[in-house]
Amino acid sequence: MFSYTANPARVVFDGGTVAALPNEVRRLGAKAVLLLGSPALKEPADRVAEALGSLLAARFDDAAEHTPVEVTERALEVVARHGVDCVLALGGGSTTGLAKALALRTDLPQIIAPTTYAGSEMTPVLGETAEGHKSTQTTPKVLPEVVVYDVDLTLGLPVEISLTSGVNALAHAVEALYSPDANPIVDRFALDAIRLLAAALPGLVADPHDVAARSDALQAAWLAGLCLGSVGMGLHHKLCHTLGGSFGLPHAQTHTVVLPYAMAYNASGAPEAMRRIAEALGAPDAATGVYDLIAGLPVPHSLAELGLAGSDVAKAAEIASAKPYPNPRELTRDGIESLLRQAYAGTRPAPAVGTKPDLRALTADVVASFATATDSRLRELLQDLVRTLHAYVVRTDLTQEEWEHAIGFLTRAGHITDDKRQEFILLSDTLGVSSVVDVLTNSRTPDTTPSAVLGPFYVQGPPETAQGADLADGLPGTPLWTDITVTDIDGAPVADAIVDVWQSNEDGFYDVQLPDADGPVLRARFRTDPQGRLRFWTIVPSPYPVPADGPVGQMLDATGRHAFRAPHLHFMIARPGYRTLVTQLFVNGGDYLDSDTVFGVKPGLVVDFTAQSGPAPDGRELEHGWRRLDFTFRISPAR
Repeated sequence: MFSYTANPARVVFDGGTVAALPNEVRRLGAKAVLLLGSPALKEPADRVAEALGSLLAARFDDAAEHTPVEVTERALEVVARHGVDCVLALGGGSTTGLAKALALRTDLPQIIAPTTYAGSEMTPVLGETAEGHKSTQTTPKVLPEVVVYDVDLTLGLPVEISLTSGVNALAHAVEALYSPDANPIVDRFALDAIRLLAAALPGLVADPHDVAARSDALQAAWLAGLCLGSVGMGLHHKLCHTLGGSFGLPHAQTHTVVLPYAMAYNASGAPEAMRRIAEALGAPDAATGVYDLIAGLPVPHSLAELGLAGSDVAKAAEIASAKPYPNPRELTRDGIESLLRQAYAGTRPAPAVGTKPDLRALTADVVASFATATDSRLRELLQDLVRTLHAYVVRTDLTQEEWEHAIGFLTRAGHITDDKRQEFILLSDTLGVSSVVDVLTNSRTPDTTPSAVLGPFYVQGPPETAQGADLADGLPGTPLWTDITVTDIDGAPVADAIVDVWQSNEDGFYDVQLPDADGPVLRARFRTDPQGRLRFWTIVPSPYPVPADGPVGQMLDATGRHAFRAPHLHFMIARPGYRTLVTQLFVNGGDYLDSDTVFGVKPGLVVDFTAQSGPAPDGRELEHGWRRLDFTFRISPAR
C-alpha cells in the first residue's frame, strides 16, 4: 500500500510559451501582476513585462538566494503599494522562493516561469533564512497555481548555472528513491529524471544551445520537482540547507558538490535504491557514477572552492546532526563530519562494498573500434552487439567458468551441425530469437497471413509434385486432405505460386533425421492452379520433440523445459512480385499450443483440422475416417 498526492498545478510546456503568460493571468481572474526577477534576468524579464502589457502592476528584481526574510518584507511593501493580485516569478529557486514566501503571507495566486532546473516550482516546500539560520516548512499554501515552462527561456542560461541547477534537480530525484515516503509513482518520476539529466547535462556542455538537451533537462527538473514535492528528503538536503543558511554557500553549487558524498554515506542503508540509480546512470555504482558525471562538468567540485573554511566543517557537522530527521542510514556527528571533510577536499568517494569494476571505458573502446566500418548497417549491428553483450556480462556478473562453459556449449553446437542438422537455428528457436526476428521481419503487414519460424529442417529445392498427390505414401497416421488457396491482400487468387510443404512423420521425425530414408518423405513442392488453389493428401501432424541429443537438449533439460513442438504443417509460399511467406498451420486443440518450445504459435495460425467421415474428395472410402484442412493464405506485394 502507498499514498500519493498530486500537486494541483496547471503546467504549460513548450518553446515560446512566454506569449501565453497574459492568458494564464486572465485565467486566474487577475489584473495587477507583480513580476519577480533578478538583475541577471533583465532581458527575459523585459520580454515578459512587454507580453503582460497593462496587466503588469510592478516589478521587483531583488530576489536573493535562500529567501531572506528581509527581502520578502520589502517585496510585501510593493504588493501593498500597487494593489497586486497575482505574483509572477521569472527565474530559478530564488525568485520561486520569494513568490512562495509572498503567497504564504498573502494567499496571492502564483505563476512560475522557471529559467533554471531547480524544480522548486513543483514543491510545497519553502525555505527561508533569518538571522543566519535557514528553516523550511511544507504547506500547500505555497504551491503555484500555474507553471509555464518555456524552453527558450533556458537557452541563454549560463552553462555553469545550467549544470548546477540540473544537479540540484538530480538530488531531488536521488533522495526521493530512498525516502521513507517513497512510492512506485514517484520512483518512476525519479528514475526518468535521472536518466534524462545524465544525458542532458554533458550535452549542454557540448552545445549550450542544444534545444533537445535543454528540453530534456527542463522536463527532468519538472519530474524531480514533483519528487521533492511528494516525498520527504534526507541527509543531502539537510546538509545543503545547513551550508547555505549558516555559512552562506550558494544553493545549487552546494547541491552539486555534496550530492555524491551524501549518496556514498547512505549507500549501505539503501542498497536497492542505489542499484536502481546506478542502472539509470549506466554506471556500476550510484555514488561514484554521480561523482564521475559531475567531475566531467565545468562546475565546482569541492566545498573549499565554494568558500567554506576548513575550520567550519566541524561546526557544520554539529548543526546538521543537532536534530534528528528521516534518513536511510543512522546519522552520527562523526559520520557527517567525515562526509563533509571529503566534500571539502573534493576527493572521489569510495564505491559501495561489492561494486563491480567500471568497464564503461573498455566497452567504449571496443565500440569505437568498429567506427571506421564503411557499411553503416554492419557498423550499427556490431556496435550495438558489443554494448548489449558487455551489459549482459556485467549485469549478470559472469564468471570465467561460466564464460568457458558458454564457449564450450557453442563449440559443441558447431560440431553437431551439418547439412542435415542445424543446431544454431535450433538454439535460436528455443531462445525465441527466431520468433522475434520473424515478427520484426514479416509481421508489419496486418492484412497478410502471419508468418512463423523456418525451423531447422527446411531443405532447399524439394521435388515438384503434382496436385492431389499423397505425401504420406502409405505412412501411418490419420489421412489429411488439404485444400489451400493463395490470394493477394485484396482476395485475388495468386496463380503459379510455388508452395513448399514439409512436416514430421507420426513419430516426430523429419526425413533428414532418418538415416534410412530414400529421398524426400512428407516433403514436396507444388504450384497453385489458375484459381490460386492447391490440394494434396498427407497425414495429420503430431506433436514432436526437437532434437534433444545435443547442446540445446542439454540446455532444455538443465532448465526443466520440455522439448516438444505443437503439431503443425510447414509452408513456404513464393511468387515473383510478392513477399515470400514462411509460416506454419497448427492443429486446433493440439498439445503444447501454449508452451511450444520454439515459441512459434500465433493465434492466427491455429486452425481446425476437421474430422470427416464418408467418401474422401477423391472418392476413396477411408475406414477409420479422415480429416480436412481448408485455409486461405494471403500474401503481400514485394516491397
